Amino acid sequence: MTDPRITKLAHSLVHYSTKVKAGDRVLISYETEDAKALALALIREVYAAGALPFAEIRDSEITRALMHGAQEAQVAFMNEVALAEMKGMQAFIAVRGSANTSELSDVPSERQSMWFRALRPTQDYRVNHTNWVVLRYPTAAMAQLAGMSREAFEDYYFDVCGLDYAKMSGAMDALVARMDAAERVRITGPGTDLSFSIAGMRGVKCDGEKNIPDGEVYTAPVKDSVEGVLSVNTQSEELGFTFENIVLTFEGGKIVRATANSNERIGALLDTDEGARYIGEFSFGVNPYILHPMKDTLFDEKIAGSFHFTPGNAYEDADNGNRSAVHWDLVTIQREDYGGGEIWLDDELVRKDGLFVPADLHCLNPENLK
Repeated sequence: MTDPRITKLAHSLVHYSTKVKAGDRVLISYETEDAKALALALIREVYAAGALPFAEIRDSEITRALMHGAQEAQVAFMNEVALAEMKGMQAFIAVRGSANTSELSDVPSERQSMWFRALRPTQDYRVNHTNWVVLRYPTAAMAQLAGMSREAFEDYYFDVCGLDYAKMSGAMDALVARMDAAERVRITGPGTDLSFSIAGMRGVKCDGEKNIPDGEVYTAPVKDSVEGVLSVNTQSEELGFTFENIVLTFEGGKIVRATANSNERIGALLDTDEGARYIGEFSFGVNPYILHPMKDTLFDEKIAGSFHFTPGNAYEDADNGNRSAVHWDLVTIQREDYGGGEIWLDDELVRKDGLFVPADLHCLNPENLK
């Protein structure tokens, strides 16, 4: 018997997140045996909407094996095939849930960079030209990362994913308006003092239509405006490696110095291409159910009281012109239990120690979103 929470989630993904219409072609991409139950529920829901489901199965062990011997021309052809398929789709739903989040850790960084750079056109088309949503599925590996039992993590997962996103969407409007009007941002905290311009950039709310779980409002800094130092106080799993103690120094928008627990790895990642050393996104995290990091960006970037700063590619709906095969969301939590911090828009303090200060933004504080 299908868990009714899975049926409810499938309905939300098809009708709210991707807004599937009769006649649409919908690609459902899923990973691991665990995620099959949701993939089956999605297929049934897409058919019920009068649309046409298609499915692909991904496997991180297979991807690792392919990466180790991949040639650039081979991956370029993979992209050609995948892009042709994606151009035939109106919607895309990805259910991720690797059994081993470190499966790619022994693939050389330069080979990983080549792989993701070659496949970037398919991802860019999907992001900019389809109704898409990406989510994780609660696997044992994820429960372990969260430091929870499998059962407890599943309950937590469905609470997080079942948030009233329509309510959250309305609450985000005031912050979007402030970001649209602002010209300067300053962020301070332990080891962090950043300033940059967002003049002419727009705020974009993430309210359950693209990622599940969701809960962020983002924009992009003017590309060459970032100055100062960012100290990241969470771990970040990227390309199969766990980065810790990340400190970035900016001059003229560019990362001119980067240190972490592996200076060699972070240097190689930021040297993927020219755009990897510039910032493509700045975002407030506001999901009231997500409070602590678990080395899964899809969850961590939504942490209440956090912000993330993203070396690499900018999104077209908040576009500062930066282009890169990299899009690396680096999350810093500013609640008191993580050392605190402040974010200013122009000359107004808008968030202190993870809580919004102006009255019109109180609706985004955790106690008002649950």
